[in-house]
Amino acid sequence: MADVHRTHTAVPVAAVLGAVLSMQFGAAFAATLFDRAGALGTVTLRLVFAAAILCALVRPRVRTWTREQWQAVATLAASLALMNASFYAALTRLPLAAAVTIEFLGPLGLAAVLSRRARDALWVLLALAGVVLLGAGDEAGPSGGLDPVGIAFALVAATGWAWYIVAGARVATTLRGPSGLAGATAVAAVVILPFGAASAGTQLLSPDLALTGLAVALLSSAIPYTLEIRALRDLPKKVFAILIALEPAAAALAGLLVLGQLVDPLAAVGIVLVVAAGIGAMRTARA
Repeated sequence: MADVHRTHTAVPVAAVLGAVLSMQFGAAFAATLFDRAGALGTVTLRLVFAAAILCALVRPRVRTWTREQWQAVATLAASLALMNASFYAALTRLPLAAAVTIEFLGPLGLAAVLSRRARDALWVLLALAGVVLLGAGDEAGPSGGLDPVGIAFALVAATGWAWYIVAGARVATTLRGPSGLAGATAVAAVVILPFGAASAGTQLLSPDLALTGLAVALLSSAIPYTLEIRALRDLPKKVFAILIALEPAAAALAGLLVLGQLVDPLAAVGIVLVVAAGIGAMRTARA
């Protein structure tokens, strides 16, 4: 009986970890496109292909949506566009692990605010200490340390991630299933497309670039989303949230293997502190 329970738990845990790794390796492969397509061109490729995949799988019945549902979807689309565009802009100036670690302050801070307990603010302070160590230890910037503009973009992405969580919760209460996410991704793609086209021009039509963009969309959207939905069937939401807190560590691994970005010891300690803060915040969070 114990073996059955372990198997029942191991499958969704493996699914979440697979989603985390898929998301971060997708971001790492996206960074390889910046020289040709730029940040806006790359995010355009990701959102356009992700929207095509999700809409083909889900087939949202947009004609039946009410005004309230459209407003919820539009809000989610705006958060997606802001989060992805600012995150990719941060990746042009920061190592992947640093950008993801700073971006993770968004959901962590949101959890502390929603909790409204003083002790949960300590987790945010621990995470901030980790980010400080990350900046002190990383030598990616032109003068040693992290690029200030890149940090600003990552903080905007953190705000977008927190907004995405709030907007996603609203969509979940107004639309059943994944149709809201599919619609929001399509709207976000339409919003970003003119900027991506102006930035990358005809490069977006390059077959090899489009193929890599498709791979990024699969790794960053379709695969992790499918795995997360599978995991949430059997896994408690708090355990799910704790596993998601491993995103910065997964980013460090993807940055190393795909981009050759080394994390020095002091920056590694900073990442560990942020991950620990995320796990601690989720373990003590209210339902």
